[in-house]
Amino acid sequence: MDGSLLEPTLFTVKGMCILDNDGNRILAKYYDKNVFPTVKEQKAYEKNLFNKTHRANAEIIMLDGLTCVYKSNVDLFFYVMGSTHENELILMSVLNCLFDSVSMILKKNVEKRTVLENLDIVMLAFDEICDGGIILDADPSSVVKRVDLRNDDIPISEQTVSQVFQSAREQLKWSLLK
Repeated sequence: MDGSLLEPTLFTVKGMCILDNDGNRILAKYYDKNVFPTVKEQKAYEKNLFNKTHRANAEIIMLDGLTCVYKSNVDLFFYVMGSTHENELILMSVLNCLFDSVSMILKKNVEKRTVLENLDIVMLAFDEICDGGIILDADPSSVVKRVDLRNDDIPISEQTVSQVFQSAREQLKWSLLK
């Protein structure tokens, strides 16, 4: 066996996705272009993965040379994929971080409609958790803190004085950094 295949690497996650209860893609990111180079191959894999897991009562599956950990909630399925040599506990920590972050962002209302309404923030959470297959963060509260865009959505008349000052500080900081 080739020893270079088993060397430690930071590239632990091959992909993450959220599917609805029909197996259709809500959101997916694949980090290894060698595994699924085209969207057609990605969707075929997702369909196969969904068909194998939507009735199962497990948390892990080995499918097509990938280790997949998954979790379902109401009408959504969350998946994190890694290589067959990857530590399942690391993949599970990424999955738990993804699910808990989405749950905190959506105020525990994790269902298809609310994910679609807040897709931009959920996409940011994906990017804060994993970048290019490298795990950046596995703590849901710090992920949510970094993607929190709620202050920008509140009209200034409804913000507290401290929120207005914080917003002004942020704008001043970014204008000085440019």
